[in-house]
Amino acid sequence: MQLDWRETDTILLDMDGTLLDRHFDDHFWLEHVPKRWAAHHNVSQKQAREQLHALFRSQERTLNWTDLDYWSDRLGMDIPQLKLEVEHLIAVHPGVTEFLTWAKQQGKQLWLVTNAHSKTLDIKLKKTRIGAWFDGVVSAHQVGLPKEDHNFWEALQRFVAYDPCRTMLGEDTEANLQTAQQYGIRHLIYISRPSSALTPKPSQQYHSIDYFTRLIPVPGSSCVQFAPQEGDAIHGP
Repeated sequence: MQLDWRETDTILLDMDGTLLDRHFDDHFWLEHVPKRWAAHHNVSQKQAREQLHALFRSQERTLNWTDLDYWSDRLGMDIPQLKLEVEHLIAVHPGVTEFLTWAKQQGKQLWLVTNAHSKTLDIKLKKTRIGAWFDGVVSAHQVGLPKEDHNFWEALQRFVAYDPCRTMLGEDTEANLQTAQQYGIRHLIYISRPSSALTPKPSQQYHSIDYFTRLIPVPGSSCVQFAPQEGDAIHGP
């Protein structure tokens, strides 16, 4: 099993958990927001976590899930400002800039395609400066659908002209890879190490990598070799 880069023109990449360490997001939503909400409502942090986690889960796979304005109104707190309180945790995964640099050198079309809200993008792109590598950035909020919706990838064509058969998608969410697969995107890569605080967990359905440097072929080759069975991580030095 291999990926031949000569058969790929466009690279679509998710942001949170894929290019950026999801430790920031996990800490923010699961710890920092409940802590601030508990202080505001004079309840225990345990009670706050239980109530907020249930509320967050109720909006999974919708645009509200990542809409900072929605959560600011719903929780009565300035969510973008709270993000700035812990922005020091925002970090690019190891190997990402090396891969992006290599892809640009190969003349690939690079697009950041994310469910993230525009205010989240502003904070993270300013902090990491990864936007400079991309031909453009498209948010699900612009498209009007989350990536979990099977109509998303066709709707994306309004913003990015791409041939699904000659496109690679990198994601840390299997549900998004599944909808992309239904649309016909050919090369699907699962990020098994979305957070530096978690042990890598390869997908059982898609080719998995822990670091993006695994996708850079050795000099003189255009191909990346995958493990024999789908879902096995790519191993190497």
